Amino acid sequence: MQRPRIRERIRATALELLRGHPQGLRYSELHRQIRQSDTSFNASTINAYIWNLDALHPEQVYKPIKGLYRLIEFKDPIPAELNEEPPVEVQQIKIREEVFYPLFASWLKNDIEDVTHAIALGGNAFRDRWGTPDVIGKAESRRSDVIKGPTSIVSAEIKIDPAGLVTGFGQACAYKLFSHKSYLVIPTQTPEDELARVDSLCQIFGIGLVTFNAKCPALPEFRLVIRPLKHEPDLFYMNRYVAHIEKELFS
Repeated sequence: MQRPRIRERIRATALELLRGHPQGLRYSELHRQIRQSDTSFNASTINAYIWNLDALHPEQVYKPIKGLYRLIEFKDPIPAELNEEPPVEVQQIKIREEVFYPLFASWLKNDIEDVTHAIALGGNAFRDRWGTPDVIGKAESRRSDVIKGPTSIVSAEIKIDPAGLVTGFGQACAYKLFSHKSYLVIPTQTPEDELARVDSLCQIFGIGLVTFNAKCPALPEFRLVIRPLKHEPDLFYMNRYVAHIEKELFS
């Protein structure tokens, strides 16, 4: 008998995993568990075959909230917020901040669906002392959307060291110059009093706030604390900065 194609194997694995998690699985967790189930599966291949799992199997899968996949047979009885797992203890090692850039880009696109495409940036890609976002994305209407809206730019600044919160907040504010939405992403290990200050500032300035486990790239557990307020950036600066990454972001 001919072996099922990789597409069918990945989707069958995804459905089986969802069957074992009545509360549902976030995209990133589903992706991770599929990868663990068969190391021959390529990460990008898994993404290609599960990102629209609910559209491919509407009779079996649905999304109770953005980025959360659940089998229809488990619909309603179990609230989405029960999708919690105990924290994973990891060895204390020095981790580079850049490791989290593509992970957050994927979370922004697949878990909360705030963008349709996102890329890790960082460095000095904009060649400007006002700084370059660590992650930048765009939100566009899909072909299947009945009502279509304009393209939006979303930027994010990520900090793994709580000592850099003030700098990070300032950068996130600066990104509003050319972005419709701006996020500040900080460690869950941030002291409570510092987190409270940042929380208040983000609410005042309309910055999105996300916390994550900065000690574990394998399971960063990004958590949305405050949604960013959408606003209209300066069109001149938006075109000026996005021109540097037009190919990567729009091709």
